[in-house]
Amino acid sequence: MVDAPTLLPEGRPDDKTRLGYAMVATAATLFAVNGSVSKVVLGSGLSSLELAQIRNTCAAILFLAFLLVVAPSRLRVGRRELLFLIAFGLVGIALVQWLYFVAIENLPVGVALLIEFTAPLFVALFARFVYKEHIRRRIWVAVALCLTGLALVVELWAGVAFSTVGVTAAFGGALALTAYLLMAERERRHRDAASLSFYGFLVAALLWAVIQPLWEFPWDVLGENVSLQGNLSEYSAPVWALVSFIVVIGTMVTFSLLTGSLRHISATRASIVATLEPVVATVVAWAWLGETFGPTQLIGGGIVIAGIFVAQSAR
Repeated sequence: MVDAPTLLPEGRPDDKTRLGYAMVATAATLFAVNGSVSKVVLGSGLSSLELAQIRNTCAAILFLAFLLVVAPSRLRVGRRELLFLIAFGLVGIALVQWLYFVAIENLPVGVALLIEFTAPLFVALFARFVYKEHIRRRIWVAVALCLTGLALVVELWAGVAFSTVGVTAAFGGALALTAYLLMAERERRHRDAASLSFYGFLVAALLWAVIQPLWEFPWDVLGENVSLQGNLSEYSAPVWALVSFIVVIGTMVTFSLLTGSLRHISATRASIVATLEPVVATVVAWAWLGETFGPTQLIGGGIVIAGIFVAQSAR
């Protein structure tokens, strides 16, 4: 992994560094579109749990097929890893995705992502007080910015302008995403990203299969057509096609782009570029779903994103 961009003699990043940034930006954009696609699917009759179940199950199958073809040896698991992989799958995959779907089902997509993207702030705080890492003092600036921005976004003085369930799920998703980032950061020294993701999705899929056996899944819904809602409400699409987009484009392709980008730029730089996601998601949700925000919420969103940038640079 590269800690800083490779520079040309004139001080400009080289082609590989620019490629890394482009890959992260593309992944963030696809993730942003995936939020609106997921919201449409949730309007088809599938619950947030059912959408998380089919996404996790299909992703596990696709990752397994990939690893069996490319590197079956990566599927080996030591006994010491077992408990970690179970915890990673339950918290880092299952909870993150389910809470995200609950959040976007009850909140505008942009608001849900803004709240969840405060995870880097919690990562830095955890590193400071639990890992005892040296964190720059600017972390407290980041805390102030994020809290101020979020208060403006949810209109805290008015008793929270959005669904309490949605806001709670989004904050829960931020904490679960924090756990995911910390666990993935710890385990990347011992296991490659593809096999770690496979076992995470596998554990999540098994959890949902216990809660709701696959034979009870409403498979008939996948064959129905659903309105694309908002400004595209006159059009419709098969639910199975939208779910396929979520699994293939919103999971597999985006994962590959993010993983590949780390060969060219550092994880910190990649995560900063990834903050494009809530910005693009807000624009996509406005253009597609007709979700709008007042000037106070737009200002608050900008303050939150500034806080996320500061938090990333503090560690």
